[in-house]
Amino acid sequence: MLDWKNRFGRLGLSGNSARADGTTRNPLLLGIVLLIGLYLLIALLVGWYWSSEPDRFPVQQHVRQAADASQQQIVNGYTTVETLKQVAGTLLDKPGGYLSNDIAPPGIWLDNMPSWEYGVLVQVRDLSRALRKDFARSQSQSTEDPDLSKAEPLFNFDNRSWALPASESEYRNGIRYLNRYLARLSNPAANAQFYSRADNLNNWLGDVGTRLGSLSQRLSASVGRVRLDGQLAPELGGEGVRQVVEEERVETSWMQIDNVFYEARGQAWALSHLLRAIEVDFADVLAKKNAAISVRQIIRELEAAQEPLWSPMVLNGSGYGVLANHSLVMANYISRANAAIIDLRNLLSQG
Repeated sequence: MLDWKNRFGRLGLSGNSARADGTTRNPLLLGIVLLIGLYLLIALLVGWYWSSEPDRFPVQQHVRQAADASQQQIVNGYTTVETLKQVAGTLLDKPGGYLSNDIAPPGIWLDNMPSWEYGVLVQVRDLSRALRKDFARSQSQSTEDPDLSKAEPLFNFDNRSWALPASESEYRNGIRYLNRYLARLSNPAANAQFYSRADNLNNWLGDVGTRLGSLSQRLSASVGRVRLDGQLAPELGGEGVRQVVEEERVETSWMQIDNVFYEARGQAWALSHLLRAIEVDFADVLAKKNAAISVRQIIRELEAAQEPLWSPMVLNGSGYGVLANHSLVMANYISRANAAIIDLRNLLSQG
């Protein structure tokens, strides 16, 4: 009797195609492997697109367009609040949306963009607190604005919450309360206020300087440095007492270097826009204190920190080595911006 099954197998007509080594290839398994490979390729391309940082937007032009669209009047403080809204909205509406709380590919694989988002969120939180605490109050004993008192806690919600509630929903609610405050601010008959005083601006700049100072230290620690620990040094008690100073080596983990770098870029991106808005709403104060040039210098340093990174990864060469150290370059711009903020605060504190 003829073995028709073996003959058909040699002709390639059987259910499993025969290979030269005698094994068979399962078409279903091959199809699954090809689908997984295609999915990973698409996820890689989508992740690359989602990792692109948003472009800067023209602050005054955006404010005029937003006021025309909502038929509102641009008053003192309008530019600052509208810019804060736009900066916060960029976190949610940029390509890929908000990625910090993603639990599925490709968002769960990305870490640079979530670090950038956190840097932006830090500046959004600081300014929303300044609005509630200082800008919208005439004095320390005055009542907080009801909308700002609700917006500020929403922006301080956990940035990695996936559901019940999701971070995005809380931040959108915060933007809605900012929008309500903005609508009342532009209405002369409403009771919303914005006080563009030097002391209010100085308080917020103090928070900004603290943030930038911490960032510059974390960026500089990419190469590791031995620092003196002043907290462990005892006070000199009298004659014959020798001061003991402890040394510690501070170095950012190589797995965290790119995270710190992109967090700094996020803070610089947000802060450059917010300062352009401050330049408009506090124009009289800055002119009176001869401080307008200082604000522009800070903005220039922050925008320089956002120049495109042409390297496919954040390099961490030694200070004078062959390879670049992008963290040290970023630390230079952040430190110069922080120094300019210190000078600006000194000008604002003068009578």
